[in-house]
Amino acid sequence: MTKLDIINESSKLTGLTKVETELVLDSFLNTIKKSLANGERIDIRGFGSFLVKNRKPRAARNPSTNESIFLEEQYIPSFKVSKLLKKFVDQEMKDK
Repeated sequence: MTKLDIINESSKLTGLTKVETELVLDSFLNTIKKSLANGERIDIRGFGSFLVKNRKPRAARNPSTNESIFLEEQYIPSFKVSKLLKKFVDQEMKDK
């Protein structure tokens, strides 16, 4: 499913136009991006949590050249699925 598919489906369910639905979706995604960039955690009950993980600096190796490189500290966005969403998806998949 793509962003366009989500917009089309949400538009049908809500009765909003596709343009309005796209604005809502874009603002939702931008809010999540900005919050993560500020180091905040986002919890959506029944869906999951967005958070930022810190990856410490480390030495690594390029497998094609075998050259040793140094990777700087990185902040990686991640998503943790809620138990309710896991249970829902599992049950829906089993019922098919």
